[in-house]
Amino acid sequence: MNLKPIIIVPGQPKSIFFEIFFKSLRKQKINSPILIICCKKIFEHNAKKFKHNGTYKHFALNSKINKFTQKSIYLLNVGHYKNKNKKIQSNYDNAYVFNCFNMAFKMLKKKISYKFLNGPINKKKVLNNKHLGLTEYISKNFNERNTGMLIYNKKLSVSPLTTHLPIKLIPKTISKKIIINKLRIIDKFYKQIFKFKPKIGVTGLNPHCESILETNEDDKIISPAIKLAKKNKILVKGPFAADTIFLQQNRKKFDVILGMYHDQVLTPIKTLYEYDAINITMGLPFLRVSPDHGPNEKMINKDLSNPQSLIRALEFLDKS
Repeated sequence: MNLKPIIIVPGQPKSIFFEIFFKSLRKQKINSPILIICCKKIFEHNAKKFKHNGTYKHFALNSKINKFTQKSIYLLNVGHYKNKNKKIQSNYDNAYVFNCFNMAFKMLKKKISYKFLNGPINKKKVLNNKHLGLTEYISKNFNERNTGMLIYNKKLSVSPLTTHLPIKLIPKTISKKIIINKLRIIDKFYKQIFKFKPKIGVTGLNPHCESILETNEDDKIISPAIKLAKKNKILVKGPFAADTIFLQQNRKKFDVILGMYHDQVLTPIKTLYEYDAINITMGLPFLRVSPDHGPNEKMINKDLSNPQSLIRALEFLDKS
């Protein structure tokens, strides 16, 4: 059996990723091979720091390795250290982070694997506002426009129609076409990956789906989009007021809740499940997941970070 490795890009050099990564390996057995793309010295430093006793094997794009073995860790070295004093360069070294991602993209395009996991980054400092987020950055590199963010939990998942847009831009962005397209992406992803048609609830944009203005997006855009999606045999209902759809008796009716903007649905899902959720990008030609949290630089060196989201991400890819 030719095993496909989980390709991992840890992200920026200083974050909580390696802390939760090595915690995850101690807490959860992962059968898939793991292929990490990062600086060898950064990996070795953190392996020692977090008392990882396992060994790893070197890997290169032109490597003669054609079969990966279970429960093994492979490392593709991407340099990041200075030659003289061996100190880590800037934590927001864009060139280093993008080199790691580009190596991963090459491997995914070569079909070395279809499983990809990345650690969190500081979007503002690393992406320099050139992309709304990693979902958009990765999608662009694969020329995929019909993608979407899914914050996944077995009991309930959420998907924001818009991701990291400023609030004032959201009403200008929402359209029937975008809503219908996102509903199709969710429906298709669930049928392909989870083998069932999801029940989808849609929030309104305005408080209580009402507006004191003449233009009410809930009536003129969201409701017609839902009606059209129903005609396309998508199991969808709404729009619902965002302040009540997450009540227990309401949320249990759905597999996914599509919200109009990021915090409208990510705030309640994180309140409900905290770290027990993962970030999946739907619509890519491979599975891309990420733990559902940021680099959390304030927690570095405290050894207090919860690995639950990364455990769930590794489990998801391991079983896929």
